[in-house]
Amino acid sequence: MKKEAILGISAYYHDSAAALICAGSIVAAAQEERFSRVKHDSSFPLNAARYVLEYGGVNSAELICVAFYDKPYLKFERLMETYHHFAPKGLNSFLQAMPVWIKEKIFMRKILKEELSKLGLNKDIQILFPEHHLSHAASAFYPSPFKDAAILTVDGVGEWATTTICHGKGKDIEILRELHFPHSLGLLYSAFTYYCGFKVNSGEYKLMGLAPYGDPLDEQTAKYTKKILTELIDLKEDGSMILNMEYFNYATGLTMCNDNKWLKLFGVPRRTPEGELSSPYLNMALAIQQITDEVVLRLGKTASTLTGSKYLTMAGGVALNCVSNGKLLREKVFEDIWIQPAAGDAGGALGAALAAWHIWKGKERNTNPQIDAMHGALLGPQYERADILRLAKKYNAPYDEYSDFNQLCSDVANLIASGKVIGWFQGKMEWGPRALGNRSIIGDARNMEMQKTMNLKIKYREGFRPFAPAVLYEDSTQYFDIEAPSPYMLIVCNIKKDKQKPLPKAYNKLPLMEKLYHVRSAIQAVTHVDYSARVQTVHKETNPQFWLLINTFKNKTGCPVVVNTSFNVRGEPIVCTPLDAYKCFMKTEMDYLVVENFIFNKSTQPPWYATHEKDYILD
Repeated sequence: MKKEAILGISAYYHDSAAALICAGSIVAAAQEERFSRVKHDSSFPLNAARYVLEYGGVNSAELICVAFYDKPYLKFERLMETYHHFAPKGLNSFLQAMPVWIKEKIFMRKILKEELSKLGLNKDIQILFPEHHLSHAASAFYPSPFKDAAILTVDGVGEWATTTICHGKGKDIEILRELHFPHSLGLLYSAFTYYCGFKVNSGEYKLMGLAPYGDPLDEQTAKYTKKILTELIDLKEDGSMILNMEYFNYATGLTMCNDNKWLKLFGVPRRTPEGELSSPYLNMALAIQQITDEVVLRLGKTASTLTGSKYLTMAGGVALNCVSNGKLLREKVFEDIWIQPAAGDAGGALGAALAAWHIWKGKERNTNPQIDAMHGALLGPQYERADILRLAKKYNAPYDEYSDFNQLCSDVANLIASGKVIGWFQGKMEWGPRALGNRSIIGDARNMEMQKTMNLKIKYREGFRPFAPAVLYEDSTQYFDIEAPSPYMLIVCNIKKDKQKPLPKAYNKLPLMEKLYHVRSAIQAVTHVDYSARVQTVHKETNPQFWLLINTFKNKTGCPVVVNTSFNVRGEPIVCTPLDAYKCFMKTEMDYLVVENFIFNKSTQPPWYATHEKDYILD
């Protein structure tokens, strides 16, 4: 029987990825960084594509087409028109960009065929180029459980579009509104990411995590908010905006913004990477987050008005801003919201494949209103007992192997309750930027020292960054003000009042680290400084192993919540293989590593001489 397979590809910007669908069903998907070990790898996803094709058992004859996630010619047109519009500004940027485009990117079809031939695919295979925002929209709507939904895609920029509102009905997607470059919420947020000293296309989630340390009652926060709304952007009632490009360099320059003009506007210089996080940067982060929340809310209301739909689906990099997502959900503009777990450019690979199937081939959808089509986002590779034994032999690593997984969960739950930090590696690797219980580091959410320990001794990252709670779905409303499932860790909500501990009146005036370590919750390790949490609801149907571990922990302690953070150190992609996991385990202060039915105790392992600093550049 012919598999009617389509390979989706995203590449050459950041977060390259490959996805495979067969007869419209999602089979496998993975980011190239997990295999290459280069964070945000932008190269052609040769390893990821090889994996999805091998997992799907697909040969060249069974592949209908390859779908690439954007249109290079349109993107080139946008670059040329932008340089022409701003000339003579941007000459240095033009001279750097044009040789690459002329030599490589405008010949994308030829380049892709050469890369695909390395996978044994026929060079005559048809290659489709759906637009960037259509790929995002398809990744949001088609896997969702909704037959009819508004679709909101917001990112930096695709070809021309930076924000798109679509209407999805059945197999069809209709584009209703678009906002075009250079006016972009994603690039505005990235400009503040840059000015606050973080890396663009990587540090935006840090800016989001920093925002709650700002003081909402501080005059400085109000001043920053006013300056943004009066000098930097003209925000319209429908959520569209016009940016004052005198303050921004990204259209034709090599940086995000004009540092001198921002210094004059805000009265504080751009923070150097790893520099002090003083109150001006905390309040600046809060101001831009609050504005982002308002823009997303206005866009949501516009999408509701234009489509009349009860439901919303979202994708694009800004859809990873789980604070804005949570506020939009709580406003009840829609009955429910579904967000693509790989909402950034990696997800474009999946969206491109789905767009090819439903739009190009005209195939109908099969939806289940009870569950999405993402298989819990567990779409990456998994490994066998032989792989673990090979690892143990290579490093002469002692281990205990369990024949009873219930007993393993019981022992691990005891370790977590005693304050131990566990590397937890099970089944298929997650799709998207969040670890969802298969490539995770686990700890006790009640432990008052756990957040500090994990940041400084395990993840080797900035101490201010929060950790997410993984909670049994059936117990989630006991701990969190959340009314809908959040299986992909894309919604921020508050913890329940009865789990909060009172804070001093001058709390918002405290320095960052004093604010961070003040006791504020019964589940301190996963409660951010404003009583919020980025919740993952764990469902027995989609991840029975992780659910069993947490349920066992609950039976022993009465608490159905654990800390769940991605299995990596700062600057490193999430681990993919058992070998990656063991290396990460040994160069950090994790206490135990669980790989499938095997447990490795740090105290019994042979000495390890490599350190994380030698391997990865700080992000």
